[in-house]
Amino acid sequence: MSAERSSAIQLLKSFAPLDRLKRENLAALAKKVTVLRFSAGQTLFSEGDLDARTLWLVSGAVEILQGGRTVRSVRAGTDEAHAALCPASPRSSTARALEPVRCLSIDSEVLDLVLTWDQTGVYEVSELCAESAGESGDWMTTLLQSGLFRRIPPANLQAIFSHLERVPVAAQETVIRQGEEGDYFYIILSGKALVTRETPLNRAGLKLAELTVGDTFGEDALIAETPRNATVRMLTDGALMRLGKRHFRELMNDPLVQRVGWERAREIVARGGRWLDTRLPAECQAYAIEGAINIPLYFIRMKLALLDRHTPYVAYCDTGRRSSAAAYILIERGFEAYVLEGGLNQNITALRRSA
Repeated sequence: MSAERSSAIQLLKSFAPLDRLKRENLAALAKKVTVLRFSAGQTLFSEGDLDARTLWLVSGAVEILQGGRTVRSVRAGTDEAHAALCPASPRSSTARALEPVRCLSIDSEVLDLVLTWDQTGVYEVSELCAESAGESGDWMTTLLQSGLFRRIPPANLQAIFSHLERVPVAAQETVIRQGEEGDYFYIILSGKALVTRETPLNRAGLKLAELTVGDTFGEDALIAETPRNATVRMLTDGALMRLGKRHFRELMNDPLVQRVGWERAREIVARGGRWLDTRLPAECQAYAIEGAINIPLYFIRMKLALLDRHTPYVAYCDTGRRSSAAAYILIERGFEAYVLEGGLNQNITALRRSA
């Protein structure tokens, strides 16, 4: 371990509740901490702010104000500075620098996830990552920061990591092949991979994406219970973590994807949401919901730029299978998404009545 990394860990251990973390988990968290600098008179945060950051005072002093009046001051190195500065959200106070100040800053949700994992997990980061093989905790911290994993219940996180299986892979090795049955969900632990899809006009495969550490793949076929819709081949040597189909569905898909009935779906759309039709264009010509955006499931990842991250989407297809996979992908990318329970087949009467 480098002297710089060791020094960073020692600094984090001087603050609560970081001093309670296991060393290897603290080392992984240390990679996500930034140092903020403030000049004398500058505001660190204001009363009522909703910023999702947790700050600890490393050097200097700040005054804490409520209703515009100073109620106390905090100086680095004191017992009071051992705790985070007014961590509640919304902020209950304003903090203003009395002199030049340095603070440690970390995303509050990431901190909460790591604290939860540290206290409930059956493995430490060191047991899931082999640093001697050139791997690190980056894949885990990347996942824990994603919109996907933030929504998974803590107990499920513990179970997910305990069921993950590490698999070494070689350059040019095909991990999943288009047309085959889906059996695993994958997380890239190290290395890079290429995603391609074969079409009638391109037998060599159309390039869809390049994946790297922390990226995931393989979920579509598990959710929709359809054959793999793309091929994933390793570009370099590396390692993957994989989760079996049953555990993926029970621990990740089911808790994340919110299914709503027809009336609830209409409420979401009436309040600014949009319908998202995940069927093929030819299917939409027969019948569709007025005003729906049509993006077939296999184009979802390529068309994310067409969707507004501030807009909730209600995905639908004929049965709910394809729309469930589409909603999962959107949730994974940080969107708010729902699935129309039963698809159009079970709601066709309501659809015709509202037309």
